[in-house]
Amino acid sequence: MNLTQLFDLSFQGRREAVALEFAGRTYTFGEIDDRSNRMAALFGERGLEAGDRLCVYLSNCLELIDIYLGCVKSGVIFVPINILYREREILHILTDAEPKAVIAAQEMPGSVPFWPVSGLQTPERAERPEILLDGDAPAAIVYTSGTTGASKGAILTHNNFAANALNLISCWGITAGDRFLLALPLFHVHALGNGLHCWLIGGCRMRLLERFEHQKAAAEFLDFRPTLFFGVPTVYVRLLDLAPETAREIGGFMRLFVSGSAPLPAQVLEEFREKFGHTILERYGMTETLMNISNPYTGERRAGTVGLPLPGVSARIVEGELQLRGSNVFAGYWRRDEATRAAFDAGWFKTGDMAERSTDGYYTLLGRKSDLIISGGFNIYPREIEEFLLEQEEVAEAAVVGVPDRLRGEVPVAYVVPRRPFDAAILEARCRESLASFKIPRAFISVEKLPRTALGKIQKHMLPKWGE
Repeated sequence: MNLTQLFDLSFQGRREAVALEFAGRTYTFGEIDDRSNRMAALFGERGLEAGDRLCVYLSNCLELIDIYLGCVKSGVIFVPINILYREREILHILTDAEPKAVIAAQEMPGSVPFWPVSGLQTPERAERPEILLDGDAPAAIVYTSGTTGASKGAILTHNNFAANALNLISCWGITAGDRFLLALPLFHVHALGNGLHCWLIGGCRMRLLERFEHQKAAAEFLDFRPTLFFGVPTVYVRLLDLAPETAREIGGFMRLFVSGSAPLPAQVLEEFREKFGHTILERYGMTETLMNISNPYTGERRAGTVGLPLPGVSARIVEGELQLRGSNVFAGYWRRDEATRAAFDAGWFKTGDMAERSTDGYYTLLGRKSDLIISGGFNIYPREIEEFLLEQEEVAEAAVVGVPDRLRGEVPVAYVVPRRPFDAAILEARCRESLASFKIPRAFISVEKLPRTALGKIQKHMLPKWGE
């Protein structure tokens, strides 16, 4: 069974029910179905075929949903691009994925045919494409940085997305009666893999926001009165700023708050429980595997842990590293056979996360095997920033580390061995031109040399602490 057939639980079974609220308008499941049929027809008119890649660089909007569903129905592989990425990062994905086209709101770098989203004129009526797709067909390629700094495309199949959504719908008690507020970006698997698929298969009513704006958060909650909300730790820190009476009112109609994409500090969980009357459900997932482990909906949600493996997901710890196996695990990295082989151990996916398991089965993550920085739910691999800094003529050596930050969890800080005196503001400006905003170092610290082992490996833990 493919995703379209699962989505028919709502497209056909709840056709007249309100499915979506966006920008002040509502749409039924039938309208969402029809819109995506027309988008799939447009793709056919423009020469897209099953297996072709289509890159998309858009913030949350109705058209992004139409495009994704049009891809799912026609077998075209959806390739989302982080809208915070700049030319350097975008060009890498466009080169690696070799898409037939890229859809965006503005001109894109490179030579890939550009389709402006405003120019997507779909036919007035269209039937669903007649194409045979099984569960192993690729649905999306989602790029995730590797430890070498080179971004790799994780191939996610119809089965991957289906297994993930069915697990979450079952384990988190999602029903057609839920009201789901989604403010996370759809280019990320948190919103795409969890949010979009749970909504369409489970059949709840969703309000989609273009982005999370903490100044407007209270108004959105009080107006829509959701029962279900997915967020990252940064969002929950922002929600703690709400007035106590507002928090209590929101807690009164909410059923479930879920947190992921970065570790949730135990202090935030406790403060949130006291203020909103809800214990946030923390879970653990990755781009390559979607959701793996989750605290229980009914049962103890244990602070500091990510809970228990989801149904059908097998977990083990080998030399401290968490490894996973199940139908949620991706099909491999796009055109990177060597990287795919290196990522698996006899069928087990090596997550790169260090973990421990309690005697009663709860898993706790201890940090990355590599030096990954997770800032506001986004993965930052220091080597990518270091390589860019080394391109600057003032910089002889560079090391980037993560430092604790209450709002974002971690932020990057750069240690620079200069060739000549440098202006930190100028380095920051250059970074802003070439790197996503969340990758910009919070500080550029000049040091005489970087601490190294006898074999020349940088000992980042021996760098002077920022702010001390």
